Amino acid sequence: MPVTRVRPVVLSGGSGTRLWPLSVRSRPKQFLQLVDDVSLFDATVKRARALPGESGVIVVTGSTHVPLVSESLDDREATVLVEPGPRNTAPAIVAAALTADPDDIMVILPSDHLIRDVSAFLRAAETAIDLANAGRIVTFGCVPDRPEVGYGWIKPGDDADGGFVIEEFVEKPDIDTAVQMLGEGYLWNSGMFVARAEVILSEARSTPNLVEAVRGAMPDRGSELTDRFLAAPSISFDHAVMEKTSLGTVVPLDAGWSDIGSWQAVWESSAHDSEGNVLEGEAYVLDARNSLIHASTRPVAVVGVEDLVVIETADGVLVIPRQRSQQVREVGKHIEDRNG
Repeated sequence: MPVTRVRPVVLSGGSGTRLWPLSVRSRPKQFLQLVDDVSLFDATVKRARALPGESGVIVVTGSTHVPLVSESLDDREATVLVEPGPRNTAPAIVAAALTADPDDIMVILPSDHLIRDVSAFLRAAETAIDLANAGRIVTFGCVPDRPEVGYGWIKPGDDADGGFVIEEFVEKPDIDTAVQMLGEGYLWNSGMFVARAEVILSEARSTPNLVEAVRGAMPDRGSELTDRFLAAPSISFDHAVMEKTSLGTVVPLDAGWSDIGSWQAVWESSAHDSEGNVLEGEAYVLDARNSLIHASTRPVAVVGVEDLVVIETADGVLVIPRQRSQQVREVGKHIEDRNG
């Protein structure tokens, strides 16, 4: 039996406005040291290189972020594909699949996720790679610890050799539905995928003009996809492939995962003081509890508050109740659009 070649794919095209004003379009959250002393991008590449059978990392990014990717990769070898504009995850994954050999196992990893237990992730990845070798398209379903309304959910069905056939995808639910799904064994949809390159391309053809447009944009040389890439539909891999395929399989993952998609998630994933506060930079508190205070350029002091997020940077200041931090995206997008 031939040795399995694993091609990790690191997706790094997001704008990161959900963590405004620290994360901005010119330097989105994957390139920031949010909860550790390394960036999320660097940690993702390190996990990718630890995968069994790793045979070369592929990074898909936008032209704006090429200098940041190059700085992070340093001299480490990787194939970098540069999108001329954002088209969501499905076209990016198809471009990576067209770069790989047909039998290569693609392990697709967003660059802005946090995984605390890397050993647990690698064990789950081995199971997923075995399933992908058998022709399945695998996603990791993270074991939930709360009724989260900010994530999509997956209902696992029949057993499938260490994983489960995907019975249902559920978009971000309301709180009552999330409580019900938590009790019924649903899993969080992680947005990480494992499959052979040829299987990805075969299943992606169910979405009109997806494979064709991306194939027409592949560079003859160099790393920059041509503008024909922009003719591809802007669609997520979940919608383009996972919700249509009969090959979908979920492998449970209990590894301290978070998509770090809000300031609430940053607070949850960070070290707290005795009052539940997370303080970064010259941040000072008096009679404050369960708050996140980040000071980038000047001292910031808060007094007599609970469950508050205060983020100060050269690009702006955010003050918001921690439980409403999912709303930051619309504020950050509005300000960045206004400022060009």
